[in-house]
Amino acid sequence: MTKISLVTGASRGLGRNTAISIARKGGDVILTYQSREDEAKAVVGEIEALGRKAVALQLDAGSVAGLGAFADKVRTALAEVWQRDSFDHLVNNAGHGDVALIAETTEEQFDKLCNVHFKGVFFLTQKLLPLIAQGGRIVNLSTGLTRVSAPGWSAYAAMKGAVEVLTVYMAKELGSRGIAVNAVAPGAIETDFFGGAVRDTPDFNKFFADMTALGRVGLPDDIGPMIAALFSEDNRWVNAQRIEVSGGQGI
Repeated sequence: MTKISLVTGASRGLGRNTAISIARKGGDVILTYQSREDEAKAVVGEIEALGRKAVALQLDAGSVAGLGAFADKVRTALAEVWQRDSFDHLVNNAGHGDVALIAETTEEQFDKLCNVHFKGVFFLTQKLLPLIAQGGRIVNLSTGLTRVSAPGWSAYAAMKGAVEVLTVYMAKELGSRGIAVNAVAPGAIETDFFGGAVRDTPDFNKFFADMTALGRVGLPDDIGPMIAALFSEDNRWVNAQRIEVSGGQGI
């Protein structure tokens, strides 16, 4: 039976690359977008061109009030497109960046980061648990900034640190269903994340490249295929791990 993966925030960046990488390995995809419907539909088209099925659903990952209705939309899509009542893999990828020193961080900035990167991950997973198949997989996106620090990223990194702890607890509590849960922590990547800062700002790019053992920043193709590989049977025993994919950043 074809595996179905749900990837949040897949209209762009790492989410897009992950969704397409999963399709290249023979999987079908439910992808979410917040506001970029056209871009999400383009990703659906790319996946369909690979001979796989895909559906794009709107989701505000930071709005807990709407997560129950979203789960209902997933249930409907599974029934209509796949004639199934479950999917196999969940990738909690949706997110945004916000940089401010501790002394200057506002409560609004802090709350938005928490709602999207931690609270949203917790409660979206909770709402989707009845739809995740026995023996499924969950990947939560973290960051290399939980291991090495950079001024201004304290609130963002703290939320990702919470996600890493949550990952371990998910693995423990869901183990009885055979569900493996891991956190993937990318280093600096050339995407449009935080306004494309790493991709489009030469000095910023060089800063991270110089602190990386392989001498460059990452690309989406360095991350998406790795996440897709976690869903293969070859990696069925990988569980409750923080897996950094950074080319050796900050060592």
